[in-house]
Amino acid sequence: MAHIQLNDLRKSYAGQEVIHGITMDISNGEFVVIVGPSGCGKSTLLRMVAGLEGISAGTISIGDRVVNDLEPRERDIAMVFQNYALYPHMSVRENMAYGLKIAKMPVAEIDARVAKAATMLELEPYLDRKPRALSGGQRQRVAMGRALVREPAAFLLDEPLSNLDAKLRVQMRLQIKELHQRTGQTTLYVTHDQVEAMTLADRLIVMNKGVADQIATPHEVYMTPASEFVAGFIGSPAMNIFTVRAEAGVAVLPGGQRLPLPGLPASGEVRLGLRPEDMELVEGDTPSIPVVLKSVEWLGADAFGYGVIEGSDVLMTLRLPGNTLAKRGDRLHVAAAQGRIHLFSPETGKRL
Repeated sequence: MAHIQLNDLRKSYAGQEVIHGITMDISNGEFVVIVGPSGCGKSTLLRMVAGLEGISAGTISIGDRVVNDLEPRERDIAMVFQNYALYPHMSVRENMAYGLKIAKMPVAEIDARVAKAATMLELEPYLDRKPRALSGGQRQRVAMGRALVREPAAFLLDEPLSNLDAKLRVQMRLQIKELHQRTGQTTLYVTHDQVEAMTLADRLIVMNKGVADQIATPHEVYMTPASEFVAGFIGSPAMNIFTVRAEAGVAVLPGGQRLPLPGLPASGEVRLGLRPEDMELVEGDTPSIPVVLKSVEWLGADAFGYGVIEGSDVLMTLRLPGNTLAKRGDRLHVAAAQGRIHLFSPETGKRL
């Protein structure tokens, strides 16, 4: 195990900066997930730590060593790729042992490490099979086993589950979490899937256009997103975010309705964020947001209503109980649960 330190890490291509000064201290044994949309720089950041991409400025430390100028093989890390990268002519056993064999490790030690990893990953019945005789999930476990036998200071995983179907992704996610709990290895994991990120991570790095918009625990990211981007990216369905006008502590909604809200500035425009699951149906004189439904999706235990704020074209998504009888054209009144209102600056996008 080793801690990883990123200090003002930057990357430029042809004078254009794509990674903008990321600083983070990853503790021994911590599982950190880098999450964000395509093109945000998450894989580039991981490849910089691995030594597969050069850095333009800043430092990377693994353990007590600054590794900026070290080759990947000298950094004591093991990487698992999206496409498995198994040798098709080798058996599972040979694939897992190959790196140790190249390092001229004693045969007895190689056999012991392969056997240990195969047991942890439930690969014992497949050790003599070739990769073509394995399922996608089994191949991914072999790729992880090949990294595991090296007993590196840190694991780097680059979207390892994106080639699997939904059911296999769930199974592999559980296995990765269990494996980390057993080994305690420092792990840096890249994904665009927020469910993977939220369920696996001790902490998240939420990337947006090469910037770490927020570095925090999954709970902190969900409950107190640092920016409008983070608020809209984390959570499914996405948070409802729209512009309201503040007037003496009252929010004037896009449809002209007036809604008292805590924490509003005295005047001016503000971006208001409300998660679908934090909205409650209300009746009577309770201050509320009127929503006219355009469609309802029933999912069993839950349903999602999609509509607009009355008198406007601002879209709203609501989470409704599974026994709802709501339908297209219905007018619902909703209010945010206590303490579940998010306010963002329209100029900077940052949380107020």
